[in-house]
Amino acid sequence: MKLINTRKIIVVSLVLLTSNMLTAQTVLDAPVKLSLKEGTIKEVLSQIERLTDIKFIYDNGKIDVNQKVTISKDSGAVREYLDLLFEGKMVQYIVKNDKVILKKRLSTGKPSPKKATINGYLRENGSGENLIGATVFDRNSGLGSTTNYYGYYSLTLPVGEVSLDYSYVGAPKSLLTFYLSKDTTVNVGLDLSTLLEEIIISADKQVAIQETTEMGTINLTRKQMQTRPAIGGETDVIKVLQLLPGVQAGNEGSAGFYVRGGGPDQNLILLDGVPVYNTSHLFGFVSVFNSDAINNIKLIKGAFPARYGGRLSSVVEMSMKEGNMKELRGSGNVGLMTSSLTLEGPIVKDKTSFMVSGRRTYLDLIAKPFTDDSYNFFDINAKINHRFSDRSRVYFSAYAGRDKGSLLDSQQTLESVVPFDPIHVENQNKSRVEWGNSIALLRWNYVITPKLFSNLSLTRSSYDFEASDEFFQETKNATDTLTQFQYFRTSSDIRDLGVKLDFDFFPHPDHYVRFGLQAIDHNFKPNVVGMLASERVDTTFNTSDINAREYSFYVEDDFKLSAKFQANMGVHLSGFDVNSKFYKSIQPRISLRYLLNENFSVKASYSQMAQFLHLLTNPGLGLPTDLWVPATDKIAPQESSQYSLGFAYSLPELGLEATIEGYYKELDNLIEYQEGANFLRLNEDWQDKVVSGRGESYGMEFFIRRNWDKMEGWLGYTLAWSNRTFEEINFGKSFPYRYDRRHDVNLVLTRHLRDNIQASANWVYGTGIALTLPFAEYFGTTSLVGQEDVAYLDLLDFDSRNAFRQRASHRLDISISFVKEKKWGKRTWLVTIYNAYNRRNPLFIETRPVQDFTDNRLVRLFRERTLFPIVPSVSYLFEF
Repeated sequence: MKLINTRKIIVVSLVLLTSNMLTAQTVLDAPVKLSLKEGTIKEVLSQIERLTDIKFIYDNGKIDVNQKVTISKDSGAVREYLDLLFEGKMVQYIVKNDKVILKKRLSTGKPSPKKATINGYLRENGSGENLIGATVFDRNSGLGSTTNYYGYYSLTLPVGEVSLDYSYVGAPKSLLTFYLSKDTTVNVGLDLSTLLEEIIISADKQVAIQETTEMGTINLTRKQMQTRPAIGGETDVIKVLQLLPGVQAGNEGSAGFYVRGGGPDQNLILLDGVPVYNTSHLFGFVSVFNSDAINNIKLIKGAFPARYGGRLSSVVEMSMKEGNMKELRGSGNVGLMTSSLTLEGPIVKDKTSFMVSGRRTYLDLIAKPFTDDSYNFFDINAKINHRFSDRSRVYFSAYAGRDKGSLLDSQQTLESVVPFDPIHVENQNKSRVEWGNSIALLRWNYVITPKLFSNLSLTRSSYDFEASDEFFQETKNATDTLTQFQYFRTSSDIRDLGVKLDFDFFPHPDHYVRFGLQAIDHNFKPNVVGMLASERVDTTFNTSDINAREYSFYVEDDFKLSAKFQANMGVHLSGFDVNSKFYKSIQPRISLRYLLNENFSVKASYSQMAQFLHLLTNPGLGLPTDLWVPATDKIAPQESSQYSLGFAYSLPELGLEATIEGYYKELDNLIEYQEGANFLRLNEDWQDKVVSGRGESYGMEFFIRRNWDKMEGWLGYTLAWSNRTFEEINFGKSFPYRYDRRHDVNLVLTRHLRDNIQASANWVYGTGIALTLPFAEYFGTTSLVGQEDVAYLDLLDFDSRNAFRQRASHRLDISISFVKEKKWGKRTWLVTIYNAYNRRNPLFIETRPVQDFTDNRLVRLFRERTLFPIVPSVSYLFEF
């Protein structure tokens, strides 16, 4: 009996076990035909549930089912679809009746699957230009990477079949499928579209704004810059940046910019990685950057990665075009103010290329028949790059620009008439101003291993300024001649020599590590002032040079902690050696991103920054009197701490992205001239004329951008506060920074009317800048020491620094372009109207005293002056 019972038990157990095995085999091997071609893993599982009796059970926190996938199979077994969905994700399937439990597979201690690395460059097919920020995505594993500043990418994947999507904004995607068995180099060319309506938007393969750790960062392409209307038809890189939230213009029409309450010296402007110190032509109305020579722009306002240092407020990274590797191409622009010409092409096809671009104004040629006054500027960009191999490449870049202006004022008067002895007086005043930048770069890229990319740079940068004023007076009568001569000159310059070594390391698709070091040798000549008397004896003051050395090291890692949580952490170490004083700075940087869902994320960041340079300015002079001075044993370096919190949202299928960010920034060791002081006071060192203080700025920025159909554009709004506090200024009370603007609005639109006609418009609004104005003026006298003479004085009565504001500024700029294909290439007529509704925006305040005889008081009347009414212009652009 016991034997029979035992046999029954064994038979029943075998039947049940076989039944379970058959059930499992039947459930996982059930055929299914899916209609869904693209979607999330969750959507695919839901469709399988609807088509079968299977129910899937899983933990959302451990298995990411919101990841998007592409279904390449029309039909197959359930197991095949599960293998496709979870390939490389360590997910196991446990079958119970009609339920399939999905669990994260635990490590068994066995060797992990073998992996190999795919690396290479993404380039534009037509020119061979490297593509910055392009995306590489493997459909099978769901892993991806982006190209760095030099178009290089590296992606480590499990050995096996890979399906790589290569994509870039404005280019159709390229799909490459092959079997990966070892480390492989793959260079890919993409065709950039020529019209905005051809922009391809990929919902799941492009890196969406909500997925990155970057905050306060905006990228602009050359095409986006060239479509913007500008004064005189002169496309201006800096004025395009002014249309972004958090970036504010200075005066009306100015090419200066101020970021999140910072000064112009706190913007790190990099052209091919080399700092540019002065960004202005034409007394600030045109920037020094020729848009024809620029390929890409990246603006960082906060959440600074550790690889950047030396400034407090922003980083503007511009890359010059590298030159067409395929054929000789050219473009040019003939406008009302300037003309430019750009040439690029191969020296050795697919191996060595060049680019040269020049621009010059002809204001001096137009004015020459009418006046002796003269003004002109020019700039030139040049670049050569050579590929030794897929692993080794060398670049040489250069820029030079210069402004020259002169003003001649001559007068002849008859002072008095005495019979037979008239007195003739001849006055001649000649003023001259000149300034310019130059940079040079020699760079070597080398791929050490498929996962390690290196970049060695030797750099030179210089900026110099000089202004002079010469006065000559000749007084003569019939018998005597008296000659007086005075000469005044001020100049300042800074020259840098540097070396930098950077590494990009790609250990895993979830880690992107950067590290490097840099050394810069600075030479300053601040506040060089000279005077010559009638005997022409040189009495030059304050001409001693200051030499300093700056060192830095950084390391950062952009990594994923989970499918929802990503971080960028790093540290920037820097030191500054000047006048036997060594300053050191440890600057931690952290940025965090958490995905609330696939389209929405929250971001936070903290950045410490240090700046070893200061800029002394005299805004009342109306000249670019930039005096770059270093931190010294008496003047400490500037420092800042910035906190940011924001949200990012995108709907890629609609071409929509939006961000909202709040920030708070503290600034220390800012310097300004003492009350009543400026660099024109002789026999004083500049260090004795300045005082140190602190500042704070805070605000909120809203930005929404959309590309759809034949239209693209963005809307930006900034609500901000910026204050300064100096114990020796304004009685120690805080006051608004000059460019503290409460509200700033920018609306930008571009519309393709036809295939060959495009219209663009900008509307901007900004609260008026803060001003210091006297509210009363008194007339008084005083006796000169030791003399009986009396001096008459105007005594100004001030309330508080920057207590007044100009009127708000707003204007509408529009442009329309007409494009026509020619046998030799393409020509474009560009019609621009700056300030289309003729808004009289304030430029400066004119004062006029009015005498009040009742209490012997002078009252000043203030009148706002404008410079730019409605300004129409026509430009002719060509490409061949």
